[in-house]
Amino acid sequence: MNTAAPIRFYFDFSSPYGYLAATQIDALAARFGRSVDWRPVLLGVIFRSTGAAPLTEVPLKGDYSKHDFARSARFLGVPFQLPTPFPIATQAPARAFYWLHERDPALAAAFALATYRAFFVDGRDISSPATTIEIAVETLAAAPATGRFSDADELRGELAEGIASAAIKELLKNECDAALAAGVFGSPFFIVDGEAFFGADRLPQLERWLAEGAF
Repeated sequence: MNTAAPIRFYFDFSSPYGYLAATQIDALAARFGRSVDWRPVLLGVIFRSTGAAPLTEVPLKGDYSKHDFARSARFLGVPFQLPTPFPIATQAPARAFYWLHERDPALAAAFALATYRAFFVDGRDISSPATTIEIAVETLAAAPATGRFSDADELRGELAEGIASAAIKELLKNECDAALAAGVFGSPFFIVDGEAFFGADRLPQLERWLAEGAF
């Protein structure tokens, strides 16, 4: 039995580089017998601590980043369209993820990737709780045997209550605080065996680390 620790993957649902990394990380981890611990965070909370700002709002970096998002997606063969408006608030999908994860981790991971695609491919407003819930229902329909839920109406009703609950709001706050305590300052951010890697462009380094160990 493989007891290697999972790769912790911190991301914000409004992060283009987070989206690109999300399309690659599970397959990369599986090549080395690892699992992935998906952990959505809120960049707004992190940026208040670091003094950073969204790339697209930074002079000079903004224009370059928009060009690079699309170029990097083409390089990976991943569909991408920068949505309008951008960036947006992501409390609703982050709360939904953690609520789902408590009940059905496989469904939560599938929901995370579906949410990214909904935003960066289809341009849907994932800041909306209603949209978030529909993405979860669509994810369930695509993978009905995940476990906890078997009925779309059941999921729709329970998730609507869940993402509005004080408990899930507090859980997401605690996750953001824990991420900051772990040194997370952006998205995507990976921690594997105590080693931190920031950015989708660090995936080759992360892969070498998994293959050969420290370098």
